[in-house]
Amino acid sequence: MTPAVPTALLADRIRRAGEVAAAQDIDLLLVTPGPDLRYLLGVSGESHERLTCLVLPAAGHRAPPALVVPRLEAPGFADLPLDELGIEVVTWRDGEDPHRLVSDLGGGPSRVGLADAMPALHVLPLRTAFPDVEQVLAGPVMRELRMRKDAAEVAELRAAGEAIDRVHARIGEFLKPGRTEAQVGADIADAIVAEGHTGAAFVIVGSGPNGASPHHDVSDRVIEAGDVVVIDIGGPLPSGYNSDCTRTYAVGAEPPAAVREAYAVLQDAQERAVRAVRPGVPAEQVDAAAREPITAAGMGERFVHRTGHGIGLEVHEEPYIVGGNALTLDEGMAFSVEPGVYFDGEWGARIEDIVVVTADGCERLNSRPRDLVVI
Repeated sequence: MTPAVPTALLADRIRRAGEVAAAQDIDLLLVTPGPDLRYLLGVSGESHERLTCLVLPAAGHRAPPALVVPRLEAPGFADLPLDELGIEVVTWRDGEDPHRLVSDLGGGPSRVGLADAMPALHVLPLRTAFPDVEQVLAGPVMRELRMRKDAAEVAELRAAGEAIDRVHARIGEFLKPGRTEAQVGADIADAIVAEGHTGAAFVIVGSGPNGASPHHDVSDRVIEAGDVVVIDIGGPLPSGYNSDCTRTYAVGAEPPAAVREAYAVLQDAQERAVRAVRPGVPAEQVDAAAREPITAAGMGERFVHRTGHGIGLEVHEEPYIVGGNALTLDEGMAFSVEPGVYFDGEWGARIEDIVVVTADGCERLNSRPRDLVVI
């Protein structure tokens, strides 16, 4: 069962969404099922050929807030505090035009913001239903809200971090020579659920040369003694907030000196990047803090991805910790810090923690050892 979000918190999010929309000269937000709807109403719903849409006016716009929902699906929204939030439920039946219904409720906007992941199946009919109205993405509005986690969101992310830490603590049960990556991955996926997630959003078990592919999944490769193995795992809690944590393991034997030396550089880089996180720092500065020691050690070309990504109701969301992103970090922003080095055809390594920006630095939400653990 999905935990209920306090009504006062939802009301504040809806109010702020309207204010940010007005500041961006958007008259109306049209939010279909997905993470934005879950953030605003505490429920995701499902997006398919029948339109469900939150019609949310900007502050000062004359349209009333409304939830347009198919009549046969209205019971799924019955437990929401819509009356307290001042949101009218407007149902429609098969054969009626829900896109025109949204237009009728829209109060004559000049500019509407559509949820970024709204299906074209609804974008195009809404374009017809709102002739001469400019369509823009709602993402810039929602990003301003969702990037900065409130206390309830941080608590959920903290719980997610603790849950995935418990899975990493059990890796020795699963990761053994003679087993395939797929077998290990299946056991890890079960453990992710057993430790409090609703499912495994992803399980990467990159052994030996497969560890040099950052987004490797699992394969039928048999894990051998002496392999270095990258394990990157995560998933959502019942609240929808996600975990994401990577650790690198050595199986059955101490790795060669060259591997240990490269890993020590990586561990130092991850630590430097975490220490660089604080309010007022540009996101790109954290990326640079991770990249500089790796480059100085002659492995710059082995670090092939950004240092981090935001996390919350989605595994990947704003802010992105990457060169060229001058966004200033603010208290409440949550993201990964995950530098890696990858040696094609040989091995790879990555260390990933989720951090939350605090008033004077950051809080790490993962606490498992960051050493190259031999199991």
